[in-house]
Amino acid sequence: MASLTSRLEHAIKPDALRAYLAEFISTFLFVFAAVGSAVASSEFVLWVFFSPSHCNFFFFKIFVIVIFVYFYWVLRNVGVQIAEKMMPDATTDPSALVAVAVANAFALSVAVYIAANVSGGHVNPAVTFGMAVGGHISVPMAIFYWISQLLASVMACLLFKVTTVSQHIPTHGIQQEMTGFGASVLEGLMTFTLVYTFYAARDPRRGPLGAIGPLVIGLVSGANVLASGPFTGGSMNPAYSFGSALIGWRFKNQAVYWIGPLIGAGLASVVYDNVVFAVQIADGIGV
Repeated sequence: MASLTSRLEHAIKPDALRAYLAEFISTFLFVFAAVGSAVASSEFVLWVFFSPSHCNFFFFKIFVIVIFVYFYWVLRNVGVQIAEKMMPDATTDPSALVAVAVANAFALSVAVYIAANVSGGHVNPAVTFGMAVGGHISVPMAIFYWISQLLASVMACLLFKVTTVSQHIPTHGIQQEMTGFGASVLEGLMTFTLVYTFYAARDPRRGPLGAIGPLVIGLVSGANVLASGPFTGGSMNPAYSFGSALIGWRFKNQAVYWIGPLIGAGLASVVYDNVVFAVQIADGIGV
């Protein structure tokens, strides 16, 4: 009882409250960008890249364009045959999926970076769950993290709907040829890679987090969107799926985006902390 009381007291300390606020802000920014990229057309994305008003970022734009073209080529020449069977609409404009993947990668990288030193930069209830399973965060704090993330996602989707006067907020859904079990497995696998990468990026044995850690986390998220986007939407984030489903009022298959990611995150935590990079006694074996 004393341990529980101390944990509850720790969960409402000023540092903890700042962490909840940091999670809210980062999750809000990520979900707003992710939803916006899903709604925006490929023409808008190209206009942003090539607009003369952004000429000061010439080299940055060249880098982004190279990545965009590369992913476009991969999707068009490798992934189209699969997407055509599962998602016919994706083949009509594969650049839209690439744009969403790039936006997710950049948005998540920024969201993790700006909150890393305050809250750890989870930006995702699945990541928080994995950290709780690994004992890196207490259960009471994890619950408050979840509340902050879910509230931020709902507010981001609501603000986007209000400001754009949009009658449709895109929600995650699975293809008709897939089962809920298959979709959960796919989301779980994608989340496993995300959380495993998150663990590796923040591991103090690899040195300070720096800027490369959030970038790596964002890149694996973008790659997962490319891989699973035509099938499940590539969520990997229960807060993102819940917020868009609540504002869009479409909860079909919502369990897929909770069960799969949470199981995948828990497995990633166990595998990283206890199997692959377990803390070892200094006996001449290992790093």
